[in-house]
Parts: sequence; structure tokens; C-alpha cells
Amino acid sequence: MKELIIAFGLFLFIEGILYAIFPAKMKNMLKKLESISDSQLRTGGLIFMIIGFIIIYFKMN
Repeated sequence: MKELIIAFGLFLFIEGILYAIFPAKMKNMLKKLESISDSQLRTGGLIFMIIGFIIIYFKMN
């Protein structure tokens, strides 16, 4: 459980740095996100989820 909390904190830290250092670029990126279809976002999300699961699986074994 401790690792999960640390991982979530790291995620928030990295997201925060991106918005603090590149606020205009982050706004631009979010605007571009509207032009991507739901199926493309879903596919990308599933790919990242699978990659993350594989990393976690091999790290825990």
C-alpha cells in the first residue's frame, strides 16, 4: 500500500511540474485533445494501461 501512495504522489508531482513549467503548452495540448476521437483515446489508454501492468507485474516478480 505504501508503494501505491508513493506512486500516486509521484504522478501528481510530475503532472504539477508540467503545468508549472509549461502552462501554455499544457493548455494547447488539452485543446488538441478535443480533436481526438473517443475510440483513439480509449485505445491509447488501454495500451498505456497494459504497459503499466506489465511493468508492475515484472517488477513484483
